[in-house]
Amino acid sequence: MHRFLLTPRWWGINVFVALAVPFCLFMGSWQLGRFEDRVDSHREATAERPADQAAAPLDSLLPVDKKTSGRLAGVTGQYAEQLLVPDRQLDGKSGFYVLTLLKTDSGKAVPVVRGWLPGSADPAKAPAAPTGRVEVTGALQASENSGTQGVHAQGGLPAGQLGVIGAASLVNIVPYDLYDAWLTVQTPADGMIPVPAQAPNDTGLDLKAFQNLGYTGEWFVFVAFVLFMWFRLYRREVETLRDAEAGLVPATADQPA
Repeated sequence: MHRFLLTPRWWGINVFVALAVPFCLFMGSWQLGRFEDRVDSHREATAERPADQAAAPLDSLLPVDKKTSGRLAGVTGQYAEQLLVPDRQLDGKSGFYVLTLLKTDSGKAVPVVRGWLPGSADPAKAPAAPTGRVEVTGALQASENSGTQGVHAQGGLPAGQLGVIGAASLVNIVPYDLYDAWLTVQTPADGMIPVPAQAPNDTGLDLKAFQNLGYTGEWFVFVAFVLFMWFRLYRREVETLRDAEAGLVPATADQPA
């Protein structure tokens, strides 16, 4: 009854199934691993930093990555140019960041967001930065880009305003070298509200993560489909053989007489 499984046609079918099933399982497991990696990355990036964690020197935390983003960084220097970053949301309200460049002892400058204020960006509202040598502690953040949520990347801002916080957008504004990072002070003064640290890019449960999860399901569905089709062909072949043995249909070349 089952000698048809040894015919050339069924050899091809069986070899295809034997190769397709493990391949689909491998691809599904790989996509699932990618999704789990993104979940772990998201959990690590959004985990709260210990409140008593000591600040580390800025240079020791660079370049900014998933582990150092949000860490407290300490640096000393003198405040220089001050800029306003408009159209920034905080707790559902619109306002602006007060950003001041800090010229460090290394000669490079790091942008420091000293706080957030509600309303439209107005230099008269922004408190002046402290003078003289200062020691600044803030949460380390990666430079923004045009794809960062909430940035004003269209340009056309008035003088003294900045749409994207990053070395690339500041290089033509200030005449000195810049760190490819910025700090947000968590204990601002002068009535400003602290800007919370944000998780680094590509660490959230975004569309890419759920695409990986969707692809996982698709590969496992392919496994079920291949097995279902093999069983369906097998059952049809058996039924045809039984009908041929009963004389209901003529035997084919691949079927035993």
